[in-house]
Amino acid sequence: MDRKQCCVKLSVQPSRGLMDEKFTVLVQNVSPGFQLTVHALHQCEDGHSWEAFGHYTADATGTVNVSEDPSLGGTYSGVEPMGLLWSLRPVPGSKSGLRMRKMNVQTPMEVTTSVYQGHQTKGFVDQVPLAGVVVERWYMAPGVRRIPITEDELTATLFLPPGPGPFPGLLDLWGGGGKLVEYRAALLASHGFASLALDYLTPKITMETGKMVDNKYFETAYRVLQQHPQVLGSRIAMLGLSFGTSITLKMAAYSQVVKLSCAVCISGSHVQPVDGSVEQILGFFNENAEKTRFNEENQAIWRELLLPIPTNPALKVDVGRIQCPLLLVVGEDDQNWPAHESAADMKEMMERAGNSHLLTVLSYPNAGHLIEPPYTPHARASAFRTVNVRQKLTALWGGQTVEHSRAQEDSWRKMLVFLRENLYGSRNPGATSFSHL
Repeated sequence: MDRKQCCVKLSVQPSRGLMDEKFTVLVQNVSPGFQLTVHALHQCEDGHSWEAFGHYTADATGTVNVSEDPSLGGTYSGVEPMGLLWSLRPVPGSKSGLRMRKMNVQTPMEVTTSVYQGHQTKGFVDQVPLAGVVVERWYMAPGVRRIPITEDELTATLFLPPGPGPFPGLLDLWGGGGKLVEYRAALLASHGFASLALDYLTPKITMETGKMVDNKYFETAYRVLQQHPQVLGSRIAMLGLSFGTSITLKMAAYSQVVKLSCAVCISGSHVQPVDGSVEQILGFFNENAEKTRFNEENQAIWRELLLPIPTNPALKVDVGRIQCPLLLVVGEDDQNWPAHESAADMKEMMERAGNSHLLTVLSYPNAGHLIEPPYTPHARASAFRTVNVRQKLTALWGGQTVEHSRAQEDSWRKMLVFLRENLYGSRNPGATSFSHL
């Protein structure tokens, strides 16, 4: 290493920003043609470490711009401005079945970005980097307010955008793993939507009584959101992922209380006992789950069990009843739910009902089940346990990393446009900026 490499300059701009905001990584002051590795390291709140890296060669000016120059190898290749985030993977030696999820949205995701000499693939912890900076990615923008909700026996968190409001509202439902998951709602509030993250499978009432919630629980959550003084009660949406899609479709089609301006359903299905409770719907799925097939890596494949679309109307939501714009986001390599096939059936149902103009389908080849906000690392499989099954399995979610990451970025951008058009109309709230910090 010559003397010039001792003065390598590394910059990441913006160094503090939202999780879905792109950044620019620039390496300067190296020799022309110098080979280097740009490395990202993140330690999750659970103590596990994740890394990503790309191999680069400096241009004639002694510069590497990750947004413009191709990675020649590493955890990603080609021109990938955000490859250092979406290709993050557990460091060698980590236990299997890990999935990266932010638990405390009031703190940032910190990523240490470093430059190493040569094209390295391992042993980063034992080497001294040429330069390094810490980057912060947030789910909560400046001014977003986090408000725990416990009234009416709800287990929920409301995120309000900065400013006086009122804001359109959004009810955010995750899937069959239960627990209160806040990071997507926090990010949506950063884009101008009053978002209520709702735990409906493991709320306090269920933990105390052992009884699962009924439809009134979701209607109560809707009313709490609707009646909040900083929420536009006539402009409310629902967003569901996986099992949350089942609930969203059912509420949109049959509830006399929940009147939605629009709905977004990600990686889910309309197949369920229409007259069943949450517990009965889970039981319906678990009856099939008992016949689960495992692949050679001992990963559970549920998709095949749920694939047939029943002809019995009592076993699928009549989406033709839905009277609001509906956005379906599906991955064609989803190995957990037959979301792609379900979307095709729902499209036929809405066409028969004369409501096809309300439906938008975003279908992504080689994308899996867990379609999350942009730059979230892809988990093709991870440890998973539904709330009413004691055994923890490794669930196969599907997807190929590059295509899945593309799908996350594209679907998120189009989902925000969909929500703005149907909740704000001609108004565009945009996102709160970190630039003043």
